[in-house]
Amino acid sequence: MSNNFTGVFRGTKNTGVGLATTLRAFLGRNITEQYPEYKHPVMPRFRGRHKLHRHANGLEKCVGCSLCAAACPADCIRVVAAENTDDNRVSAGERFAQVYEINMSRCIFCGYCEMACPFDAITLGNDWELADLNRDQMIYTKNMLLADPPTKDNYGMNRRAVTRPEPDLDSSLPVWLEETVSRERAERSSTDLAPTKRQGRGK
Repeated sequence: MSNNFTGVFRGTKNTGVGLATTLRAFLGRNITEQYPEYKHPVMPRFRGRHKLHRHANGLEKCVGCSLCAAACPADCIRVVAAENTDDNRVSAGERFAQVYEINMSRCIFCGYCEMACPFDAITLGNDWELADLNRDQMIYTKNMLLADPPTKDNYGMNRRAVTRPEPDLDSSLPVWLEETVSRERAERSSTDLAPTKRQGRGK
């Protein structure tokens, strides 16, 4: 009998907690974000769409070593390497990635491919609008990954915020991250100056 009473009391309590949460949300202030005109800020180290990079001279950084494919836990990266020749030099190494494909429908955005790459050839950016109605379109080819992420979708809507070049970073920085980055830089500079201040007080 006591077990039945305990079960009824626990169920009633949990139901009351759930109803109270719903009631607070119902009576609270509505928050409406004007998406896609307004993009919700993400952290600078957010892992989104992949991008393959080139050297300043135009050669590809990827040498087709397949370390990214080996490190991928979702097995969503396919790399087929080919040899560079004097007439056709694509990368700075002996080989280059003739085929580089990422199945974005299987990717878990863990960043292991970025960490495994010895040449920083692939990075994960801040572009997160990757949904598509066709599964075949979720397979990103080498040309798609070498190009910059599209700024507009098929309907003409902006896919991401306007970007501007940032001298301290390798890639462009979204404008709506400016406040976050400036705050982190201020905190980092204050942390770097803290030991100096303490040493001055000690003297």
